[in-house]
Amino acid sequence: MNRIHQLFKLVVIAIAFTLVPLIYTPSAFAQTTPPMAQAIIKSTSDPAQVMGTVKFTQTQTGMQIVADIDNAPLGTHGFHIHEFGSCQDSGKAAGGHFNPDAVKHGDLVKDGFTSAHAGDLGNISVASNGDGGKSVTVPGLTFHGNQYAIAGRAVIVHDQADDFGQPTGHAGGRIGCGAIALVGS
Repeated sequence: MNRIHQLFKLVVIAIAFTLVPLIYTPSAFAQTTPPMAQAIIKSTSDPAQVMGTVKFTQTQTGMQIVADIDNAPLGTHGFHIHEFGSCQDSGKAAGGHFNPDAVKHGDLVKDGFTSAHAGDLGNISVASNGDGGKSVTVPGLTFHGNQYAIAGRAVIVHDQADDFGQPTGHAGGRIGCGAIALVGS
């Protein structure tokens, strides 16, 4: 009887070790949220001026970019990802437009990576109350791992509209800047 009891225990333990991983896996209970990053936009000169957030979410269709800008001047403003994640020196430390392919300036959403800088996000329109927004999804941009990785770079809001002319769209000075930082990492 003792031998049958020990055999029974071994069978129960074997079944438990087989079923537990099937019933409980950490990924089965963990919420799956897509990778995210954000840039907190601050004025490059007057702290009471341009501010806002730009949120980046990696989705199956591309990098979703949602900008919410406040207290900006009325009008259309160039909106770009720049090379470096520093907003020092009135945003000039962010360098030029993010352009890993060394191609001409353009509209990334419309023209793609072969005919636009990887940072050419076009324009953001600001209403008379100072609020502006933009939502766009760009296939190919990532946070890490390829030439189109944007983590650690900066978002710049320019003084004037991007007219898509060469070499950088004639968008004028830099009125807002924010470094792109991963969220929750």
